[in-house]
Amino acid sequence: MTFDDIARFEAPRQPATAQPNLSPRELEVLLVWLRSDSKTAVAAAMYLSVGTVNTHLSRIRSKYTLVGRPAPTKASLVARALQDGLIEIDDL
Repeated sequence: MTFDDIARFEAPRQPATAQPNLSPRELEVLLVWLRSDSKTAVAAAMYLSVGTVNTHLSRIRSKYTLVGRPAPTKASLVARALQDGLIEIDDL
């Protein structure tokens, strides 16, 4: 099997059909949080309170639930971000 044969079988990377409409700030908070160890670290890095980080994450989770793709845990948000092409596995 050649490289061209393999490339032919690879499906193009496409986002899931139902994506939430995240604001630019929600997306920024999500991406920083996915790469951080804690919400406290996100708050410090972004000059926000932990409460504000929690509010953004709650809104993000609500938006995913509204489009039928609930993400109640950090692991599920990582999965959604990967599915939607927001991050690559090497970004983590």
